[in-house]
This record gives sequence, C-alpha cells and structure tokens, in this order.
Amino acid sequence: MSTVPWNTKELTIGELSERSGVPASALRFYERQGLIHSRRTTGNQRRYHRTTLRVVAFIRASQNVGIPLSVIGEVLAILPEGAAPTEQFWIRASDCWREELNARIERLERMRDLFTECIGCGCLSFGQCALVNPRDQLAEKGSGPHRLTSEAPAR
Repeated sequence: MSTVPWNTKELTIGELSERSGVPASALRFYERQGLIHSRRTTGNQRRYHRTTLRVVAFIRASQNVGIPLSVIGEVLAILPEGAAPTEQFWIRASDCWREELNARIERLERMRDLFTECIGCGCLSFGQCALVNPRDQLAEKGSGPHRLTSEAPAR
C-alpha cells in the first residue's frame, strides 16, 4: 500500500515506480528517451510531477497494443510538459496510430491465412511449394518474406 499522500505534487522515482507498477529502471529509460521528465534536487535526486503517473500509464497502455516507443514519443511531443493526458489527448493519440494498428492487423491476418494454406501440404517451404508459390514466382522479387509483407498475396 502506498504511503504517498494524495496531495503530493512531486514523486521520487521509488514512489513513481510503486504507484505506476513500472520498475525504476524502465522509468529511467523512459526519461533517457525523452518520454517523461523530472527535475533534480540539490542532491541530484529525481523528482517527477504527479501528472507523470498518467503519462506512464499512457506509455504502458500504448506498449500493450504494440506501439513502439519511438511512435509513443512522437505523440507525447504534442502534450505540454507537466500536463496529464486528457480524454481528448487519448482520442488524438488513437487517431495518430489507428492506421498503423490496422496495417499490423492486416499483416497478421495475412500471415494466419498463409500458414493455414500451407498446412495442406505440410512442407512449409514458400520457395518451393507449388500451392503457395507456383513455379517459384516470388524468387523474381529477391530474398525476403514477400507473401508475408506484401499488400496482396501472390497467386
């Protein structure tokens, strides 16, 4: 149970870690990446504004749906320093990466469908399989997983 008073405006890294459930090492990493900010005391200790709790919650929620930290940082850049994410901010952030999430979903569905097709013969060789890659048409595109990364599967 946290011993931090509800009206405390600043948190130590230990308090922020305890309240957010995020290890202090991850918080320091987020700070090095510019995702969160602290001020330093005269003893060089970090102090985080209470609103950082919401920023850390936003970072973790974003990571849980697969958003890379670099993209999270781009979205956090529109949030004024010291401000907590609001409902409008969350909506705007969601709009920023809806396209990326939809593209990721499409890639995963394509991978699922391709692997399902391949179960028919069991060879798992896209380079040689007559069902998935007749006459090795994909070899013309060079090396790489073209069926898994292209927009439409080759037939």
